[in-house]
Amino acid sequence: MATRNATAKAFKALHQRINKPLALANVWDVISARTVAELESTEALATASFAVARAVGLDDEKLTLDVNLAAVKNIAKVAAEFKKPLSVDIQDAYGSELEKAINRLIDLGIAGINLEDCELATGELYDVDEAASRVERVLKVTRERGVPDFVVNARCDALVKGLELDEVLVRGKRYLAAGATTVFVWGAKRDIAKHEVERMVSEFDGRLAVLASTPPGGLSVKQLAQVGVARYSVGPSLMFAAIQSIQDEAKKLNVE
Repeated sequence: MATRNATAKAFKALHQRINKPLALANVWDVISARTVAELESTEALATASFAVARAVGLDDEKLTLDVNLAAVKNIAKVAAEFKKPLSVDIQDAYGSELEKAINRLIDLGIAGINLEDCELATGELYDVDEAASRVERVLKVTRERGVPDFVVNARCDALVKGLELDEVLVRGKRYLAAGATTVFVWGAKRDIAKHEVERMVSEFDGRLAVLASTPPGGLSVKQLAQVGVARYSVGPSLMFAAIQSIQDEAKKLNVE
């Protein structure tokens, strides 16, 4: 357990650097995990539930705990081999299965999770009190299992649901007060402006995670570092790029 918490503690420290956010290239299976883990620049691994689901022929909302964990089990072996922390996109921790989910992740040596405040079963946001309570419940389990430095990246879907930035700020502060390491905010098809990112960085004391995108629709990774975000990831983007690459190569096999 001491070794597990040492990994989690090292992972948490990667979120606390000034102007050097943690960059995560999200993976979904052994091949993608090994490909990313082999890079010297990779500091940690993280899964993307959307990509994990697609890899087994499911939509994201149909991904179950057992199917997700089956993929994580193999990815965790790669993370352990390369001695790099692994964060798992556990969606909303599957409603009433939250404690079961976290215990099973601890058994696999996971250092952190991405926890959504949108209920998987209904597609609706949890009440802010309940969402904050779920963060607390996660950390209660991890403390009891000897991993007090377990990282919770608390995802806020308020913008996705059409709410205003003020709601994000209220929710995010509650999640941080509940023990989350960072608040992950994205807007789906709604671009998040630079001034909004700057405000969230200020209000969350730097503890902001975002989805990396490319200008002009979003900030570059250099700009994200300058603004002071703690972490950025790419979601299923690598899977989409891999799919496109496979299609392009397959087309070359056809005789014209």
